[in-house]
Amino acid sequence: MSKNIFIKTFGCQMNEYDSNRIFDIVKKIGFNRTNNIDEANCYLLNTCHIRDKAKEKVYHEIGRVKKNFRFKNKPLVIITGCVAQAENEEMLKREPYIDLVIGPQAYHKINKKIEEYLNKQRRLDETEFDAISKFDYLEKIKNSSQKISSFLTIQEGCDKFCHFCVVPFTRGPEYSRPFKKIIQEAKTLADNGVKEIILLGQNVNAYQNDNYRLSDLLIEIEKIPEILRIRYTTSHPNDMTDDLIKTYGISKKLMPLVHLPVQSGSDKILDSMNRKHQVEDYLNIYKRLKKINPAIRFSSDFIIGYPGEDEKDFNNTLSLVKEIEFINSYSFVFSPRPGTIASKLKLNDNKISFDRLRIIQQKLTDHQIKMNKSLENKVIDVLVENKMKKSPKFFGRSEYMTPVIFNGNDQDIGKVVKIKINNSNRNTLFGEIVEKSKLKVA
Repeated sequence: MSKNIFIKTFGCQMNEYDSNRIFDIVKKIGFNRTNNIDEANCYLLNTCHIRDKAKEKVYHEIGRVKKNFRFKNKPLVIITGCVAQAENEEMLKREPYIDLVIGPQAYHKINKKIEEYLNKQRRLDETEFDAISKFDYLEKIKNSSQKISSFLTIQEGCDKFCHFCVVPFTRGPEYSRPFKKIIQEAKTLADNGVKEIILLGQNVNAYQNDNYRLSDLLIEIEKIPEILRIRYTTSHPNDMTDDLIKTYGISKKLMPLVHLPVQSGSDKILDSMNRKHQVEDYLNIYKRLKKINPAIRFSSDFIIGYPGEDEKDFNNTLSLVKEIEFINSYSFVFSPRPGTIASKLKLNDNKISFDRLRIIQQKLTDHQIKMNKSLENKVIDVLVENKMKKSPKFFGRSEYMTPVIFNGNDQDIGKVVKIKINNSNRNTLFGEIVEKSKLKVA
């Protein structure tokens, strides 16, 4: 009997990277990956714990799996990710359908835990923090990703302890992978056909191994000829060091979109969040980067309705949004996470918070639409990722990560091509390939 695993991923890019690496691991014990849940005899859900709704999605998803397999043999059900780390005992008590709970730092043990369960039929959890052992194990297993754009985790965990955030408790302390091991994995990805690498970390720009920093990684990966584009996420303002900022004036492959979460435009709220930076610090980073390259644009994260936020605090956030004109951002009403300092604070009025969120999101949307409109009738560089499944058109992304849909050719996949943008909406650009003979000489 074949062993088929169905993997569903919630949450951040790091979870996507982890899901792919988990499959690289379970292949060693004979599992094939399937996109058809009906074929699966192992169901793995990689979870996110950033927001309360994300946690509840896990239980709703398990309910759907139970319904799907009501009249069939039950699959082995494995929960991984940050919910697994934070609520392992609760999950096993709350949902008997779950067989294994494995935290983010224990993926290297997943094959052993599967075999233990199959031999003993005993429900298990494995949630010890062991980042070094995990990455030592993963480095022995080839990263099989063959996507044109691929993630590469370089750093995990967080030492910042923002008062609203569970990451230090679900991913552990900051750990930076060895420099040479990352470069080797980047070269493996390049050999697989990857053309764009997105470096990942909970605080990716806090990367530090021996005397190497993120800027050193960016410059070294740039030397790999097959890699055409480099990005990184997610950053903290306090780790935007001089050497990293200067890299934007040196690198030709580092893309001009900077995702730098600010969370609030109010110094009072930033202090309450324990963010350890002020609005002026953020603006200085913005101005320095724009001076190096005026084409650089910013995206960010915003928490609206944080405990204690008043009208003045909100207006300060709105002013910051207007000043920087973020082109793509994530914004949410504050959601208390169990175990954090902020979870003990008095909540703001829910209606006021959601009214403020709508105002912020509308302004962010306006900037996104304005940016996309500014590209209409212009020719831009697009990295072609794939042909669309239900359309003869092709899909790629601009330098700013904006999706682009266009008429193309199979031989263009994996290449950076010139696309004339004909029209746009909030999220997507639409265009056509410009033949080289029609390009104007600058």
